[in-house]
Order: sequence, then C-alpha cells, then structure tokens
Amino acid sequence: MTRLLAALLVLSSVGASAGAECGRAPDWPLWQAYVEHFVSADGRVIDYTGGGVTTSEGQSYALFFALVANDRPLFRRLYAWTRDNLAGGRLDDRLPAYRWGRRADNSWGILDPNSAADSDLWIGYTLVEAGRLWRDDGLARTGSALLRRVVELEVADLPGLGAMLLPAPRGFVHGRLWRLNPSYLPPQLLRGLVADGVSGPWDEMRANLRRMIVARARRGFVDDWVGWEPRAGFVDDAVTGSIGSYDAIRVYLWHALDDSDGAAARTLDGPYQYWRARGRVPERIDTQRPSADARPGPVGFLAVLLPRLSHEGDPAARARLEQQIEAARDGRLYGKPPTYYDQNLVLFAQGAVEGRYRFGRDGRVLAAWAQGCRDSHPSAVMNARPP
Repeated sequence: MTRLLAALLVLSSVGASAGAECGRAPDWPLWQAYVEHFVSADGRVIDYTGGGVTTSEGQSYALFFALVANDRPLFRRLYAWTRDNLAGGRLDDRLPAYRWGRRADNSWGILDPNSAADSDLWIGYTLVEAGRLWRDDGLARTGSALLRRVVELEVADLPGLGAMLLPAPRGFVHGRLWRLNPSYLPPQLLRGLVADGVSGPWDEMRANLRRMIVARARRGFVDDWVGWEPRAGFVDDAVTGSIGSYDAIRVYLWHALDDSDGAAARTLDGPYQYWRARGRVPERIDTQRPSADARPGPVGFLAVLLPRLSHEGDPAARARLEQQIEAARDGRLYGKPPTYYDQNLVLFAQGAVEGRYRFGRDGRVLAAWAQGCRDSHPSAVMNARPP
C-alpha cells in the first residue's frame, strides 16, 4: 500500500467520524501547508509563478477551502482582503477585479480591473453557502447581491443559444462571435444557486453548458475556449483554436465532482483514457485531433483523475495513480517546485476523495464538519445584511 493510499484511508475515516459532530473539522495537512506557503497574514493568496500577483480566482478557491475546513477567522481575512482590494470595499455592489500586484511604478494595486466571471461565480456561491452553513445572514446577502451583478454584467442572451456566462463584462464579444470558457461553469454551482433560491438563469446556463460539451468533446477532450456563432453553433475559438490545457483541466474536475450527471462525466473521458493507455495526462492537446505524443501535464492534472478512480473499482489503477502523485510531492506540497495552480487542483480532488466535502445532488456543499448540524433556511439569503 502506498503512503498516499494509507493517508487517504486514514483521513477518510477521520473525516467521516469528525463529520458526525457538528462544527468539528479534521486536520487538513495539505490545506494547512497551502495557507502557510501561499496565503499572507492579511488574507492575500499569492501566485509566485505569476510574479507574486493575486487573482480573484485564487481568492475564490481559498474562500471555498476555508469553508470546507470550517476556518471562520481565515475566511474572514480572505473575504476582507478580497472586498477591500479587489472590489473597492463593496463586494455586494462591485465585481472584483481579476488581477492585483506590483505596478510599473512599484506601487501595489489592481493590474487588471476587468472581472473574471468564474471567480465571481465561485465567490458568490461560497458566500451564500457559508451563510447557510454558518448561519451568517450578512455573508449570504453579500453573496446573493454579488450574483445579481454577475447576472447583470456577465450573463448574455446569445442568439440561437440563450443565457450564457461570458468570461468577463468586456472583451469577449467580437461582432457575431462570442468567446466562451467551459471551465467557468461548474454545473454543481449552478444547481446549488437554484437550491439556495438565488435568482438567475442558472438552469438554462447549465443546459447550454451541456450542449457545448456534447458539441465539442466528441473525442473525450474539451477546449480551453469555445466560440459561438449563431449560424454555425459551437466552433473553434478565434484565438486559441481547438486546444485544451490549463483551463480545460478544470472541466474534467468539476464534472468528476458533480453528483448528478454521470453521462456528462463519461463524455469527458479523454484524460482518463489517455492516462490508462499512456500513464500520463496531456498538458496540451488538440481536442478535435488528439495526439498520442502530447507532453505530460503537471501533478495537478493527474490529481484531477482521483475522483473518477475513487469510484472506478480498480484498486490497482488507483494505486498506480497515487504513486505518480506521491512521486511529485515536494515536502508538504506537490510539484517541484510547488505551484499555486497545482495545489488548488489537488485540494479540490483530494479533499473530495478524503471525504472532507462533496457536492450534493442539489449542488449544495456537504462539508464533513457540518454533518449533524441543523441547516439554515435559504430565505436567509433574502433577509440578510452585508457584513
């Protein structure tokens, strides 16, 4: 038995036992190491590979993991930094800027004021779920208000398709061509917002996401970016073509974590089958003409397969994957050197496999520490005040 497999089994049992008592979360060594390495004392997530920048993506994922870990003090610091530095102190009224860091004049501040719709969706969803699980009306109301801005500024009615999430308010509409990103729409988040009573075309966008995946993932791989033309439908992106890489890898992860649509997960079977045949997940591949000699992706790409293999019933294959992941460990983190993006992919995948959280069939977060806690009513979203 590998060290990783043994750790997973131990942590799974810890998570299950801890979940029986409301409010207690088991230790999460990888998350604790991530916080020590990538999160500043005031709640800023630092991407060192990007020159020490901070993105709304990093803040959104960290907020989610802090909720899963039931770490309210850290959640508050992450929330306050995001609100004050990316949204001018008003997350209930402004979409957070995408990128923050050192400017050309050596001052620190916003580098890219355009928002990133996936991060906005994750932040809004996580605030609503935190409000529900922690019975914090202020967080719930702020999340709901932020999601209203997402609908107002980042959702468009595409001719011939319907409601769809644009990547940002500006820069992704070119005449009669719309640029879309499949990884920006985790289907469980869309279902969860419906369950929480947040107004928006979430079901319609989830159906259109399914249409996009069916149209583009005919060989098991999906693109980083997809174009939409009313007459032609879903087409190669005008900038990146039919390449799937660092964006697309999240699509496989989101659908592997989704508890409602096994058919969609099987449609997105390219990375899994590629790994079974060749022992690696491709870093970059032409989704319409997959190549057998693609360069292997980093450890995070391997970790994305963990949820699939945890349900596969093939212990030998799972042990082989875990050995590959373990071989990429660098101390308490993964990758040599450890990168911000890899750790997030591993945290999502491993956290689910270890039983720390999962998404219910209604899309809501089921955290181990919250098992046995009395759930608050979704109407709290509408009767709350922002913090």
